[in-house]
Amino acid sequence: MTTNEDDNTDRDEATQIAHKARRKQRAERAHSESPWFGLGLFGLVGWAVAVPTVAGIALGLWLDGRIASDTSWTLVCLFAGVALGCLNAWFWVQRESRDD
Repeated sequence: MTTNEDDNTDRDEATQIAHKARRKQRAERAHSESPWFGLGLFGLVGWAVAVPTVAGIALGLWLDGRIASDTSWTLVCLFAGVALGCLNAWFWVQRESRDD
């Protein structure tokens, strides 16, 4: 390759990098300014708590039907599901905070 071809290749790469950087900046601005992003995150956190809670209740009801005990497995699994869901939501919020 000649020096002229090297210069053209370098310019093409620099142009591509600049284009990608501008696109990323526009996406970050749109991401942080959008109220839909906040609502989406709110919904994600809600589902992150709701799904383990409902799964815990279902498991607890199943255990209560199978095991004769003074312990209410539904309540135990409910609390475990809520705790797991809150931990899950906390990780999601931390990850989204780190990405910004």
